[in-house]
Amino acid sequence: MRVRRLRKEAAALEVTAFINLIVVLVPFLLSTAVFTRLTVVDLALPAQSQNKLEQLKGNDLKLEVVIRKDALEVGDRIGGLIQRIDNKDNLHDVKALSALMQQIKQRFPDTKAATVLSEPDTSYESLVHVMDAVRAGRSTNGGTKLVRVELFPDVSVGDAPVLRVGKANAS
Repeated sequence: MRVRRLRKEAAALEVTAFINLIVVLVPFLLSTAVFTRLTVVDLALPAQSQNKLEQLKGNDLKLEVVIRKDALEVGDRIGGLIQRIDNKDNLHDVKALSALMQQIKQRFPDTKAATVLSEPDTSYESLVHVMDAVRAGRSTNGGTKLVRVELFPDVSVGDAPVLRVGKANAS
């Protein structure tokens, strides 16, 4: 008895629909992709000094910038408040802070450390703007071209001390 076998043709793979999908999908994904620039700043917590005599040696600056809701307070941890910069249009006056930081850097050129202390309700944007103003500024250096100047690059962050409320304000 003779066996009949059917001859099978090789199956053709239909990829036209898949290629059409890729042609449309790739440009769409590339056009909607978000390219971000990530910047990392090394920060440290303020060191707690055990010896008060160590702080008083020399003419050394322990710069602190306290971010309050209504103002920026620039001071020396040992000497006290240097200047209070009130808000301008309900925003922290970062330009005035940058100008003050440049003046302080001229008086203390060897100091590189500063501490930024913020209240718990301080916005992240405000904190970053203040840190940028403390770390670096722009100066003409006697010329006409603006040059980036390093001010206090070693920034430490922490919590601001709580303001004591007087009896008149409490009632």
